[in-house]
Amino acid sequence: MAAKDFDFENFANDLAQQAKDLVPQDFTDDQKEYVVNTLGNFSLMAGKTLAEDPNLNFDADVSKTITQIIAEWSFHKSVDVIRSGIPRQYWDGVLQKIAYTIFEISKQAFTQNLPSDKILDLVEHHVKRAYLEAITELKDHGAIDEGLMEYASTQSNMEKMAQEMQNQQQEQVDNPQTPPVPDVAQTPQEAPELPKVDSKVLKLATVALLFKRMNQDKVQNILNTFEDEDAQSVIKYMQIPNLAQKIGSENALRCLQEIKTNLPKNTDLTPNKVVLSIKNSASKCSPKQIETILIRERMGVKRLVHNAIEGNYYDKMPPKVASIVATYLRDSV
Repeated sequence: MAAKDFDFENFANDLAQQAKDLVPQDFTDDQKEYVVNTLGNFSLMAGKTLAEDPNLNFDADVSKTITQIIAEWSFHKSVDVIRSGIPRQYWDGVLQKIAYTIFEISKQAFTQNLPSDKILDLVEHHVKRAYLEAITELKDHGAIDEGLMEYASTQSNMEKMAQEMQNQQQEQVDNPQTPPVPDVAQTPQEAPELPKVDSKVLKLATVALLFKRMNQDKVQNILNTFEDEDAQSVIKYMQIPNLAQKIGSENALRCLQEIKTNLPKNTDLTPNKVVLSIKNSASKCSPKQIETILIRERMGVKRLVHNAIEGNYYDKMPPKVASIVATYLRDSV
């Protein structure tokens, strides 16, 4: 029977709201709206079918997973279609073909009770195939030329985002004092007494000072790896006027140096250690609990975890990012 307890409308709306923060900032407002609306509409249609079709026999968790897979790929491929230069009137046709493919492949895979990592790999294979078939069809019908088809075939927002995450993590390891903290003189009358350097408050305030000078898209990606309470504290400190003066340049530099010292060393980021860490964390949970923890995570994260459980490393995930995922899973169980 259908998953009648699956609140597909709220789930689809939540996915669309999350997408707003991830749409490329170089897109026009119309392009951003298209990405979010496409994801929302496909999620809503898939969720409605999963919740109401009496011929389907999926519970709410599986229904959510299928809906999320469709949402994530709708997001990535709508970005790819826009960046490809394909004329606007053909976007919907390409994406509808992809969404239909995901829905059908996911239904079959979950019906056969395939392992989660196999399902994700299978979906990815068929998404890429459907995308290439769709743009080849446009070329064959004269809608685009061969050069545009070849350029469109190279677009992969999912791989681009993974590379950006790797670059951000590397930047934080290599240049923790960039951009520089302003050297502002202080007097007791100008700033209140601050916590000691080893206090968590001062460290979070120093991170906030650093984040104020960074691209805000990068900041959000990094904050997603923080504990919720710490992330909220950092956001609050970023709103404080004259934060640099209140912290003091000497305190800020000392805090940043201490943060750098405590960052994981490269020896902690080997694929084998990541796999062992994830396997150890997963052994403390049931498969259903693991799926609940990962329900809102991106496909790359899910593949990393499921591959690690089977003793394999997902080599498309940069080790530094994989280490963050392993830490997140460890703290979640």
